[in-house]
Amino acid sequence: MPYLHIQTNLSIDTEHSQKLIQNASKSVAEILGKSENYVMVTLQDSTQMMFAGDSQPLAYLQLKSLGLPESSTTDFSNALCRLISNELGIAPERIYIEFSSPDRHMWGWNNKTF
Repeated sequence: MPYLHIQTNLSIDTEHSQKLIQNASKSVAEILGKSENYVMVTLQDSTQMMFAGDSQPLAYLQLKSLGLPESSTTDFSNALCRLISNELGIAPERIYIEFSSPDRHMWGWNNKTF
């Protein structure tokens, strides 16, 4: 049930958006060692955002996954910053990432919880 939400102030055309979310889905599955069959990715572009007092290109990511290992968040941060930097040209110092690992009973799917 990994979920990645990507929010940015950049405007991204449809073709590039699809490429980005496809690559993000593969990356999340790979870095978490989980099947891509359960990965969900959303992209919210053209958002009014500011960081460090200016509105140069930036991104805010949220990665949620059951059993997300806290000891690996540095590696995850590196992989996700590289993905966003390569895909959107946003410098890693302009990217914030929030990691969370909800309790199994707090995540629902297919008429039940995990």
